[in-house]
Amino acid sequence: MRHKTTRSQPVDSLDLQYYAREKKVWTAATQVFGLNMSVWAFDRYVQQADFAKISMHSIRENLKEGFYWDNDRLGTNMFLHPYHGNLYFNSARSRGFNYWESGAFALGGSAMWELFMENEFPSTNDIIATPIGGMAIGEVFHRGSDMILDDRKRGGERIRREVLAGIVNPMRALTRVINGDAWRVRQTSGRQFGIPDVSIEVSAGIRIIEVQDEIFDKGAGLGTTFSIEYGDRYDGENIKPFDYFTIRGSLNVQASQPLLGQLNIIGRLWAAELLDTKKDYFNIGIYQHFDYYDSDTISNVSNEIPYKMATPAAFGVGLIHKSKRFKDWDFNSYLHINGILLGASLSDHYRVSERNYNLASGFGWKTGVNISYKDKVGVAWIYEGYRLFTWKGYPEGTDLATVDYDNLDAQGDNSNATFNTTSLKIDLKLKDQWYLTAVGTYFRRSTHYRYFDDVYSKSGEGKLMLTYKF
Repeated sequence: MRHKTTRSQPVDSLDLQYYAREKKVWTAATQVFGLNMSVWAFDRYVQQADFAKISMHSIRENLKEGFYWDNDRLGTNMFLHPYHGNLYFNSARSRGFNYWESGAFALGGSAMWELFMENEFPSTNDIIATPIGGMAIGEVFHRGSDMILDDRKRGGERIRREVLAGIVNPMRALTRVINGDAWRVRQTSGRQFGIPDVSIEVSAGIRIIEVQDEIFDKGAGLGTTFSIEYGDRYDGENIKPFDYFTIRGSLNVQASQPLLGQLNIIGRLWAAELLDTKKDYFNIGIYQHFDYYDSDTISNVSNEIPYKMATPAAFGVGLIHKSKRFKDWDFNSYLHINGILLGASLSDHYRVSERNYNLASGFGWKTGVNISYKDKVGVAWIYEGYRLFTWKGYPEGTDLATVDYDNLDAQGDNSNATFNTTSLKIDLKLKDQWYLTAVGTYFRRSTHYRYFDDVYSKSGEGKLMLTYKF
């Protein structure tokens, strides 16, 4: 059941010409350089962080030793680094560079930081996750800010739009201040993508992930979810990256659990129509994927972490299908097969510094079905699977409690892991755009170790929420 916020409109040709003039390599590179220097100065002189105390000696050592796998926590490596990559990306994207060109700036900014701005050896996983994950997050934020801005507005509305767009995309806000676009009134909106088809769902309610304790103990809390679909999923002539994308996420207000529990981005890079008949429609595409699942120990009853998994760098082939056979029913589905350049999965043994997960690469698959009847009731089923291989482990018998982790160059345990998640969502329309939503999700992990016994774990969660669909 999809609700569109606005009627789509193409981009104005004057706006395309305007942004083409802003495409200047050195100004974008200077902004990336200035971002790195500002963050380093804050780390060095405000936080007094040891890693920021760099010198010519530390730079020579970094260049000499090369890259290694670091031991930061999951949220740092798999979300915050890609978010930082988004800042590099949008330093160029906001100046008229396209998706691929802006990715090169993200790579350059990440390489500068890893090689020169820390006295720790440069990180292999960061140089992958930061630019590639930053491209996915960055393009979503860039297009999100584009929908908010309107250069025709004045006064209070103009200020509100500029501030909100700046929260979504800080580097675009900085660029607009530097260029004077933040207050310049123009005859066109200034949007780079016109007004696309967009649907937004926001839900809030009760989340339960463990019922072994009393019902309102640590296993129960507040959960919020959001879902955005941007563009036309049935467009078979897509030629620009992220003209179509989806994003799903969950934020938790729950004892012992991380605030960000889930983030999934699927962005289409290219598409072609396969079939369009009176009964069925199919298109095929190349997609970029960003996935992040995080949880922590729930309570002393289970005393275990349910799951941790992330794939900040993944690409694959996807199929989208729509059935035209039913008059009052909407039936659509999708299937994705992905290669995972960099992923992470919870480890039962690797506990080094802040890391309790294995870094890995592998492949994954996603499929889903959406069925709705006259916008009154809807059912969505989603199944995802990830197969991750940790190919650079540590020698058998290594004592991780005493190892010098600064010099431990390992992805984690020698292992391979399978992570599956299945979700069933039911929407019941209450009134206007308000719905009652029930979601049940099942998580399963199996990890096969070379030097330890295999581990199988499973967990689940349930949500009962009120949903507003824009």
